[in-house]
Amino acid sequence: MKRLANWMAVGGATVAVGAVIAVSVVNWGDAGNSGISVNGWIALVLGATVTLALGIGLMALVFISNRRGYDDPP
Repeated sequence: MKRLANWMAVGGATVAVGAVIAVSVVNWGDAGNSGISVNGWIALVLGATVTLALGIGLMALVFISNRRGYDDPP
């Protein structure tokens, strides 16, 4: 029974990813040849940098918490 549930989950995830790819392809074609301004590039770089910093910081907190034993049951 667990194997069937696993395969159903994999199938559902595959269908969801396929739907997202299909919508992305349609939207990409509709966008045409649009440019990005200097302010857009600055926002893109700042957004990517902040997102990366946040991800790295949260992962560091997870590892520190695990090593110091905060995640152990009482």
